Amino acid sequence: MSGERVNTCWVPSIFILIVILLSFSLCVRCQDVGDYNEADNPAVLPLLTNLVYSRFSNLTVIFSGEIKQQLGFCIKDPQVDLNGAFNFSSNTGFLSNCLKTTKGDLTQRLCTAAEMKFYFNTFFERGSKGTNFLKPNKNCNLTSWLPGCEPGWACSVGSDQKVDLKNSKDMPRRSVNCKPCCEGFFCPRGITCMIPCPLGAYCPLAKLNKTTGICDPYRYQLPPGQPNHTCGGADAWADVTSSSEVFCSAGSYCPTTTQKIPCSSGHYCRMGSTSQAKCFRLTTCDPNTANQNLHAYGVMLIAALSTLLLIIYNCSDQVLTTRERRQAKSREAAARSARETAQARERWKSAKDVAKKHAIGLQSQLSRTFSRKKSARQPALLKGLGPAKPGTDEALLPPVAPGPSQQTFTTSKGKNKEPSSLTKMMHALEENPESNEGFNLEIGDKNIKKNAPKGKQIHTQSQIFKYAYGQIEKEKALHEQNKNLTFSGVISMATEIEIRTRPVIEVSFKDLTLTLKGKNKHLLRCVTGKIMPGRVSAVMGPSGAGKTTFLSALAGKVAGCTMTGSVLVNGKDESIRSYKKIIGFVPQDDIVHGNLTVEENLRFSARCRLSADMAKPDKVLVIERVIESLGLQAVRDSLVGTVEKRGISGGQRKRVNVGLEMVMEPSLLILDEPTSGLDSSSSQLLLRALRREALEGVNICMVVHQPSYALFKMFDDLILLAKGGLTVYHGPVKKVEEYFAGLGIHVPDRVNPPDHFIDILEGIVKLNTSSGVSYNQLPIRWMLHNGYPIPPDMQKNLDGIEMSSTSAIPTNVIDPAATGAQAQSFAGDLWQDVKCIVEVKKDHIQHNFLKSKDLSNRVTPGVFRQYRYFLGRVGKQRLREARIQAVDYLILLLAGACLGTLAKVSDETFGALGYTYTVIAVSLLCKIAALRSFSLDKLHYWRESSAGISSLAYFLSKDTIDHFNTLIKPLVYLSMFYFFNNPRSSFIDNYIVLVCLCYCVTGIAYIFAIFLQPGPAQLWSVLLPVVLTLIATQQNSDGVVVQTLAKLCYTKWALEAFVIANAERYSGVWLITRCGSLMTNGYDLNDWALCLIILIITGIISRVVAFFCLISFKKK
Repeated sequence: MSGERVNTCWVPSIFILIVILLSFSLCVRCQDVGDYNEADNPAVLPLLTNLVYSRFSNLTVIFSGEIKQQLGFCIKDPQVDLNGAFNFSSNTGFLSNCLKTTKGDLTQRLCTAAEMKFYFNTFFERGSKGTNFLKPNKNCNLTSWLPGCEPGWACSVGSDQKVDLKNSKDMPRRSVNCKPCCEGFFCPRGITCMIPCPLGAYCPLAKLNKTTGICDPYRYQLPPGQPNHTCGGADAWADVTSSSEVFCSAGSYCPTTTQKIPCSSGHYCRMGSTSQAKCFRLTTCDPNTANQNLHAYGVMLIAALSTLLLIIYNCSDQVLTTRERRQAKSREAAARSARETAQARERWKSAKDVAKKHAIGLQSQLSRTFSRKKSARQPALLKGLGPAKPGTDEALLPPVAPGPSQQTFTTSKGKNKEPSSLTKMMHALEENPESNEGFNLEIGDKNIKKNAPKGKQIHTQSQIFKYAYGQIEKEKALHEQNKNLTFSGVISMATEIEIRTRPVIEVSFKDLTLTLKGKNKHLLRCVTGKIMPGRVSAVMGPSGAGKTTFLSALAGKVAGCTMTGSVLVNGKDESIRSYKKIIGFVPQDDIVHGNLTVEENLRFSARCRLSADMAKPDKVLVIERVIESLGLQAVRDSLVGTVEKRGISGGQRKRVNVGLEMVMEPSLLILDEPTSGLDSSSSQLLLRALRREALEGVNICMVVHQPSYALFKMFDDLILLAKGGLTVYHGPVKKVEEYFAGLGIHVPDRVNPPDHFIDILEGIVKLNTSSGVSYNQLPIRWMLHNGYPIPPDMQKNLDGIEMSSTSAIPTNVIDPAATGAQAQSFAGDLWQDVKCIVEVKKDHIQHNFLKSKDLSNRVTPGVFRQYRYFLGRVGKQRLREARIQAVDYLILLLAGACLGTLAKVSDETFGALGYTYTVIAVSLLCKIAALRSFSLDKLHYWRESSAGISSLAYFLSKDTIDHFNTLIKPLVYLSMFYFFNNPRSSFIDNYIVLVCLCYCVTGIAYIFAIFLQPGPAQLWSVLLPVVLTLIATQQNSDGVVVQTLAKLCYTKWALEAFVIANAERYSGVWLITRCGSLMTNGYDLNDWALCLIILIITGIISRVVAFFCLISFKKK
């Protein structure tokens, strides 16, 4: 019964609810057609308000398509942006008030979709140059001007007409019941309807200022001749410049379009805010504050960056110190191993010599040992194993303790006997180590078989000596030790060590002639000779004799010249560049890294140029040997020094310059004036080191100026050149005086022979007429002496010289007199000069890209391994330039503080002015700093690349280290600029754009640094960002050329990225301002990622061009 009672009670309740809903629906339907007479009813007013709101809020769907098509550049998502401007769901009080004021005909006064399109299209068509007047239309024209056409007023369509707010084609006729615009709406001049003010706007009713006759705050006047016309509501919503009075003022926020509240303490309110934002901690925000003071965060970021950089600097210094300590231990271990290896090698050599001299006694000892038979004779002590006489080969052996068998063993002192079979076998094996012959171990002690090497026979030289001397040591020197190293251990070590030998390079040249292209000027002429391995050759001559040119020709470094004759390498017609990896060339200038220590310079050269499969201890040994031979032990850990910072002495620097080539163990070492600027003792020290290199089979050729007599005698061969590149003498140093004496030229007493010969070739010393020889005849004398052909133009100097029958005029020599061209016109000469310049440039580029087959049989480290070495070197250099880096950061801080303070963010342009200054400043400062990466190291790169070191590894390492500045410098700049300027865009957005900008301008700076000299490179780095920024900001002009150029400017894309990131933060009442500003500048809100990509691509392309310039435009 209770259940039936409940059900019975629910039936009338549901019926009543249906009746109420139907009545409301009928009411809504009536009001749909314009009957809002119940607006004064408090119970119905909320329903009417929601109904009106739902009607015009659905207009966003109608406008979405056209907004995407026409305003897609400034509105990404129409639904989101329009809701951000017209979403009044949180507070619709202004609608309710308007319903009351209009007595229910609000919907008859609201603008339809067609009227809204008319208004906004007119606005965007006239842009910022037009006035507030709209185009004539159905309601407002020259023949019909209703009171509702005045600003701040609107009219109704009448109660008998229906208004379709979604109609986007036809404007309804509004001519009745004209009244002032409601609060929260604006009524533009020229149309008779109302449009809701967007969020962030403040649209109260205007009040007449009787003094000025203007309706404040909207600044429009009342129409004349209409005393009943009063001030209405807002009259326009446009950009902030045209209608700033509609925007909610800075320091206040407007939760609705009819309410404005001052910002409270601890909060800040920007212009056009709908709510107050809480200030960050450590910031100061007074009441009515438009922005928060973020200076404290800038100071904190500066402090954090400074601390981080100091930690990196100090820790890296500690890391370098620890690394140096470990390398010192490795060096000591390698040196100890070197000493042991050298001792083992010397003992091994001595053991072989002793074994050869005393093979008979050795055979007797071995026979006695193997057979265990006692000898009937009482031999004396083995001569080779007894006390050694000083100065003999035996003295090189370690001392051996006497044993019992030494007292009962003598060596036969009789006549020479036939060598035993063992002696013959040892000699045979020594002459032919690959022989398969050996000796049988079937006789003798059984333990011998156990201890013998595996296999039936011992068939190598090392195995024989190892076994033989092992047996002797066991019997006679078992307890003798030399630093825990027995004699048998020395022999064992010696036999297991593979002795490296350098490949041999012999260079011979015949009729070598170099002529400048286009000028027919001879730099070298008819030079014939040979430089041989194991000998030190000196090239001497007066200034202009072509000494350096001769060395460059031998090294394959000559470009821009025509070379005739032949250069043979090891008797084969092969390019000398094929042996580039084993050829060392020491330039005349001391091209050494001043911010590295002596050992670091040598170590880098060794690591990059020695064989890749060489063990690290062996490389350390090579470095130690070079440091010791050049006498650089005392300064090995000292910085070489630069012009600004004093380092090692000039003589030590010169020796380091030579050591860079010695550590790569060259087979051919060419030196250009290595003793210039050195005193006599330093020169002798250097030459002794070179002679030790020559003992290992190195072919050494060097230019020398004014050597002392002692230094002159240390050379093996002399090449004496006269002016014009002609040979005067080429042969042993010991015979040079004899040769000139045969010509009647004698060296006076107490005169250095090379100085005397050079003075003669210079024409300073006049030869005696009795000798019948003049200095210009000396090259011809040498040609006649060796039977070389004489060029025709030199035969005029043959007067008084009897030509040898072997001399002949070569048929391939062209007489310059016969080729004398007729006088050409000025245009012809100019054309010839242009052709010459083009040919020389082409020759230089071809020379830089010339690739030869590698015949050096040395595999150096690859690109990635050299890249790792370069990273370490460049990292050390940058750490030692920390003061320069600190100055760069300080300048960036000052620039950020000044620009952030002076160029405040303008809401009209979204901070475009400050960002323009930022693009110029950051571009300039980053470029100037990036110039140092390559402009200061050009000489070092030219030397290293010519030696075969990878250009790609060099370039990538520099660029990689510069990425540190690419990431840090934007932080340094923004730590001041962002917190002083305080834009609406986020710190991360600004940082990303600045990183891409720094990456881009760094690549451009590389091109300037590589292609231009330091002075012009700095000038271009300053001018380019200014000029490109001026072009980029002129793209709104009508010129097609200017617009095309602007798109090619990186500054345009950087500035657009900054402005877009900032403009995207403006919404609501800022929509029209945002669209107008972006349209004026030609920016697109969707292109932020595109801007960043273009900046990065520009940086990559710049680096590719810079690398091409690096490998193309080398030193000429």
